[in-house]
Amino acid sequence: MSDATLHDTTQNPDDFAVQIADQIESFLVATMEVAKGDEPDSAVPFLLLEVSQLLLAGGRLGAHEDIVPEERYEPDLGPEPDVDELRENLARILDPVDVYSEVFDPYEPRKAPVPARISDDLAGVITDLRHGMAHYRAGRTTEALWWWQFSYFSSWGSTASATLRALQSVVAHVRLNQPLEELDGLDTDQAMGDETLEFEAGRVMAEEIAGPLGITGTGRPS
Repeated sequence: MSDATLHDTTQNPDDFAVQIADQIESFLVATMEVAKGDEPDSAVPFLLLEVSQLLLAGGRLGAHEDIVPEERYEPDLGPEPDVDELRENLARILDPVDVYSEVFDPYEPRKAPVPARISDDLAGVITDLRHGMAHYRAGRTTEALWWWQFSYFSSWGSTASATLRALQSVVAHVRLNQPLEELDGLDTDQAMGDETLEFEAGRVMAEEIAGPLGITGTGRPS
């Protein structure tokens, strides 16, 4: 299945596979557009919207019964497309708020938050989604759905969820006029202990990023 036939009008728009593929394709296209940097002022709220919509597709995949691939072994797709340029572009656009703290599994007790990057997360999610999309475009619909469902549980679902929380936090801090804490050089190469648990998401105060990110406060004046 080629790009030209991905949205073929002969396909049933009510079909589960078509709807999931459309949602995933929309996320891939939109995120790559953001990474071009043409509209950096709207990057954060736009990514918040796109990741939210992607997780709707993930939720549908998660609630669906187990999808069983038709072939015992996954067909070879060749080398994965490189995402380094996309990752670097997103890191540059999101620089003030790229680093955030994440708890990998909320059901594992006493797990300390660790630093993560929105740009790394989005690049990883895109890699997972593109893998399934390659199967879908080749006409292997069941294989694509199996991969998207499996990787939703094992990889991109939790990553996208953490990313959404970080993006929502940035927007909320700005809209509610709640300044973010300074990072003091904290980076993803450093371990986080109890003394850094109040780390939010960014290297500057919210009022310093509100303008560049195109976000205006909506909190009531005191």
